[in-house]
Amino acid sequence: YGLRSLAPSDPQYRGRYQSDPLSRDGAYHQGTAWPWLMGPFIAAYIKVHRRTKTSRQQAAQWLEPFRTHLHDAGLGQISEIFDGDAPHQPRGCIAQAWSISELLRAYVEDILDLRPGAGTVQALKSAKQHTKSE
Repeated sequence: YGLRSLAPSDPQYRGRYQSDPLSRDGAYHQGTAWPWLMGPFIAAYIKVHRRTKTSRQQAAQWLEPFRTHLHDAGLGQISEIFDGDAPHQPRGCIAQAWSISELLRAYVEDILDLRPGAGTVQALKSAKQHTKSE
């Protein structure tokens, strides 16, 4: 559900964003997973692996949990953060613009390898049709 803001091996790691406001403030950047960070991670991963079909398929698999999450907190939205520890409960805002927009950008530009332009909408419709038939 994103990249953690701090490694679990760090003594300051807090794997759950819960409790009173002071505790939550202390955990905000101490281990929570941030969905938007998957965008730059996916872009780098695909680039390092020379934009191969296999690298794009792997990246699509990493986005699958977010696809499921679209029906969880805010319909059609991605939450601001998730707990760093399993089961990675959604936390913070139920609808965070930078989360949904960066994951969508990574899907369109990096996984589908499309750039904004006149043919993008038609290509996205074709990709949606292909996904439904699988």
